Amino acid sequence: MVHFLEILNIATFEKNRLLNFSDILLVILSSAGLLHGVLIAYYLIFFKKKKTLTNFVLGLILVFMAFRIGKSVMLNFGDDLEPVFIFIGLAFLLLIGPCLRWYTLGMITPNFKLPRFYTVELIPFVLVFVSSLFVTREWYEEGKWVIIIFGSGLIFIYLHMATYIALSWQVIKKVKSKYQSNLRTKSQKSVLDWLHVLMIGFILIWISYVLNILDGAVPYVVGPIVYSVVIYYLSYKAIQTKITDVNGDVFKVNDNHKLYDSIVQILVDDKLYLESNISLGKISKIIGKSTQLTSAVINEFAKRNFNDFINYYRIQDAKRLLASTEKDKFTISSIAFDTGFSSLSSFNSAFKKFEGVTPSAFRKGNIK
Repeated sequence: MVHFLEILNIATFEKNRLLNFSDILLVILSSAGLLHGVLIAYYLIFFKKKKTLTNFVLGLILVFMAFRIGKSVMLNFGDDLEPVFIFIGLAFLLLIGPCLRWYTLGMITPNFKLPRFYTVELIPFVLVFVSSLFVTREWYEEGKWVIIIFGSGLIFIYLHMATYIALSWQVIKKVKSKYQSNLRTKSQKSVLDWLHVLMIGFILIWISYVLNILDGAVPYVVGPIVYSVVIYYLSYKAIQTKITDVNGDVFKVNDNHKLYDSIVQILVDDKLYLESNISLGKISKIIGKSTQLTSAVINEFAKRNFNDFINYYRIQDAKRLLASTEKDKFTISSIAFDTGFSSLSSFNSAFKKFEGVTPSAFRKGNIK
């Protein structure tokens, strides 16, 4: 049975209740992510050098979440929290859903602009927010319709957010089906992986609050704590993938894939990778492109830097020689130099990096 009465009465704890050690610890844990999220939002909106719509919207999401989580922290630990703050905090959930969808669209759509008609999606927030301003303590504590109105509002707000999470997930799924895994660039893969993790994070936050509303099995403070864990993990992923430096422009249609195919064809057909002095500059000169573009194309489509790109093809040749029936004719040192490596140590390092074993171990494993 839905326990709206308990939710409504959380803020009416004894006025003079002193916080014990565990309460203080929970306040710190539940507030840490809130503060961290606000600082990230401030950075994205005001200090990030690359000003993009996606970074701005992500900053807004974090700000709106701060209002929502802040309300939860005050409701759980504060005394006599004014009802108007409870309803305003819930109202901000109606902003997070649309912003999440807009952010998702911005991350997968080249030259994304926010159409004016999208502001229609903000109407539910405006209505609930304005209505919240008229909530009085007398109505909140004594109104006979408060449970019905509050309960209906909660159901609508959380279903609203769930709907937008589902819509955002559909957008990601559609793009994934359009760009098959083997055809995605490094940046495209990073964007899709990031959006996937972001959706999971919001789903966890949503679940933690909904479970509390439905049966009280999850303490109310778990919501802010889950948010703290999620925001720290998302921060780690954002730094790791440098996701705030990219947006939907990575999905632009261009000829870079054809250029990459040309680079591979030149390397394979002419076996240029066997030359010990092969360089990025030489490849760039052959295809008539700048070294910067050539390097970027290789990074995006091969998903590795130029040296690893060249060494990959060298190692494939080395594997064939190591597994050859005439392997006694080839020492490991000769194979290393024949495949373009300038030293045995660099050959061993590269081989182990790609195959997980040393050349000698690989040869022993292929003895029949």
